[in-house]
Amino acid sequence: MTHLNSGIFLAPFHDLAENPVLALERDFELLQHLDALNYTEAWIGEHHSGGFEIVASPEVFIAAAAERTKHIRLGTGVVSLPYHNPFIVADRMVQLDYQTRGRAMLGVGPGSLVHDAVKIGIDPADQRRMMNESLDVIVDLLRGESVTRKTDWFDLHDARLQLPPYTRPRMEMAVAAARSPAGALAAGRHGIGMLSIGGTSDDALKHHASNWDLYAKTARENGHQPDRRNWRLVTLMHIAETREQARANVKHGLDRFCDYFRDVATFPIVPNEITDRYQFMVESGSACIGTPDDAIAFIERLLQGSGGFGVIMELAQNWADWAQTKRHYELMARYVHPHFQSSREWRTDSYSFARDHHDDFIGQSSAAVQAEIDRQAKKPRAAE
Repeated sequence: MTHLNSGIFLAPFHDLAENPVLALERDFELLQHLDALNYTEAWIGEHHSGGFEIVASPEVFIAAAAERTKHIRLGTGVVSLPYHNPFIVADRMVQLDYQTRGRAMLGVGPGSLVHDAVKIGIDPADQRRMMNESLDVIVDLLRGESVTRKTDWFDLHDARLQLPPYTRPRMEMAVAAARSPAGALAAGRHGIGMLSIGGTSDDALKHHASNWDLYAKTARENGHQPDRRNWRLVTLMHIAETREQARANVKHGLDRFCDYFRDVATFPIVPNEITDRYQFMVESGSACIGTPDDAIAFIERLLQGSGGFGVIMELAQNWADWAQTKRHYELMARYVHPHFQSSREWRTDSYSFARDHHDDFIGQSSAAVQAEIDRQAKKPRAAE
């Protein structure tokens, strides 16, 4: 069985009615909760408009989160490369690499919200080209190279990092890949990981599998060995003890989440004509809303439909209230993750062996006890 690491993709999404101070604090509390539950990683987004996804700098967020956690790895999910000078991106991430003692990861992309780009004068048609130009520079800088390069949006002269990466040879990196092939091509060219977003319906899985094939082909052409362990697939999940409870839980915030994707985000999660969003998401395979057993079956379907990946990434959302959200992650960690991490098999085998030989072991134990009793009985008694 494929060993799956576990992670979340934290945009984050917060209802407009929420206090933003408390919303951000709850995001930090969530990462502390996941850290205690042995989640492997969390990726934090960058957004600058729309009012719903309120982290503007994943690096700043990660620096604070690293102080509150011990084990969980923390990635930018993602830095929108066209918005920043590539030398500054690389330099900041190396600092994070040091501050986190190697827990930082660099996820990059072109930027997902068109209105973010427009606000700073970037033509959305240029974003993927700009991402590639920036990524080329960042990879060279992290290798310790001196870069002189000029484009229509940055001009570098003998740019070289003053610190080598803390993680050698460099921190883990990944490129976001959705509908466009740009992410898969960029990741393959540099031999770095791929973060697949864009849904998990049957059609979406076919698209992800096609992107993986493109990634693998491009990686090999550039002298890299593709490894599915470096592929992360993002999906939507909420589980509870029963399906009925899970459905009741998501009434808290599912509609507001879908409204945001309908009104503001680039692509809707649910088609506009759909009235029963819960039913659509469950039946289309876009989300798992059910029990731990349902979650296991759902992930098995994703593995089969994609051909296999290394990390199951939950898109963090506030469909349920805070208490039920934390309970969801606890159930995932206790009952779902072990199924994909081979952490129960040895215990099960040990229990089964002891059970199957129970009568023999009890007989041997009883015989040993009786032998000791008999031995003591045969000893001469001390004179009274």
